[in-house]
Amino acid sequence: MATEAAKRAGVHVRLATKADVPAIKRLIEALALYEKLPEQCHATESALESSLFRQPPFEGVTVLMLELDPLNSGPAVAEDGLDRSSGELAYEEINLKGVEDPDDAAFVSSHDETRTIVGFTLFFPNYSTWLAKHGIYIEDIYVREAYRRQGLGTILLKTVAQQAAQRGLGRVEWCVLDWNVNAINFYEGMGATVMPEWRICRLTGHKLQAYA
Repeated sequence: MATEAAKRAGVHVRLATKADVPAIKRLIEALALYEKLPEQCHATESALESSLFRQPPFEGVTVLMLELDPLNSGPAVAEDGLDRSSGELAYEEINLKGVEDPDDAAFVSSHDETRTIVGFTLFFPNYSTWLAKHGIYIEDIYVREAYRRQGLGTILLKTVAQQAAQRGLGRVEWCVLDWNVNAINFYEGMGATVMPEWRICRLTGHKLQAYA
């Protein structure tokens, strides 16, 4: 999808399926490159397909796809814009401004070929002992570079927060790199508290395998 001037577009957020695995892999690789850690990304399509979709959405690892389509180009949907047969959770219309996407052919939606995949988020349940409630931990949230500063990240994160609130969950959490000032400002603008007193501790790779 490409346009030189502002153009109305439909924004869809839907549950991913196994057919989305190739696109999910490409998005993960793009995120790793953006975070300057491509050498640490070892995801393969087979590994993703075998590890995702093992539990119902929101009960285990859940992936949401963020997609755009030219208005009135897709199948008929409900009055609120949601195509519930495809697992859609949110729909909005926006003015898409000045987008040039050289990779649009590689990100055609598996659900509807008129749509372009522009981002994703992956999350899973966690638990707060202090709240005595389940919550959501967002592992990844990503919007492709050509589509940033259009409000799409807001729609994606808002969808996760809405789902958490509707399910009575205690909180939604994620991490942000300390150098990513734009992301920090965006998250704070969404109402999130960035907690500088907390640091991530991680065992992985050979240091984790040493405990085997």
